[in-house]
Amino acid sequence: MTIRRRIRFRLPIIFLLYSSILLTWMPELMTSAVVTLDSIEIFTTHELFGFKPTVYFRCKGENMTVLPDVKQKDYLYNFTGEESWQPLTELLDKKCKRCGFYEEDMIKLDDTFDEWEFCVSAFTSADGKYTHSKENEFNATFLCLECVPLVGAPVHSDYGNEKKGMDWTLVLLISALVSAVLIVGGLTAYKYWQKRRRQQEQARFLKLFEEGDDIEDELGIGPLTRVI
Repeated sequence: MTIRRRIRFRLPIIFLLYSSILLTWMPELMTSAVVTLDSIEIFTTHELFGFKPTVYFRCKGENMTVLPDVKQKDYLYNFTGEESWQPLTELLDKKCKRCGFYEEDMIKLDDTFDEWEFCVSAFTSADGKYTHSKENEFNATFLCLECVPLVGAPVHSDYGNEKKGMDWTLVLLISALVSAVLIVGGLTAYKYWQKRRRQQEQARFLKLFEEGDDIEDELGIGPLTRVI
């Protein structure tokens, strides 16, 4: 197989592979929803000797998010969503996470306030809020405005349809752009390779003439002249 055929054979494969990866990855990115903690109140602490607790939130497979202000029980902490430790996590459409609130323990395993399935479908309120509580442990309210159109609440149904349409339009535009870049890049590389090949052939051709002249000079053979 020649180099030219190899290039023509590989370009469609690279294009199809890259496009398939992009199309499978982009929809998940577009339907992700950011979740922040709106408020929390803990009713008990598990630390001994009156030490201030270290409360944190974590979803399975993700890093913990420490709540630095939550130190007292029976006190309602409200947040703006702009704190340095926000957001808590991101949820994907129709994909739940196993999450919970925990308290660090210096001696034994960390204590668990509660652990549950955290889903987009829980945000059914029009204001994008969802409250989860555990008796004698805590009461927390989460905020996820992006979850409302994903759930399909009637108040924001038009917005949800419009957002999904925009998401797919953006995916198609990005796919078309990537495809165009791949095609233009492939054609440019192929033309550059052709140009380099012609230059190398010309250089070899000229080198042959130069070597022929050098041989004639070494043998003392000059150009033939016609005697009249």
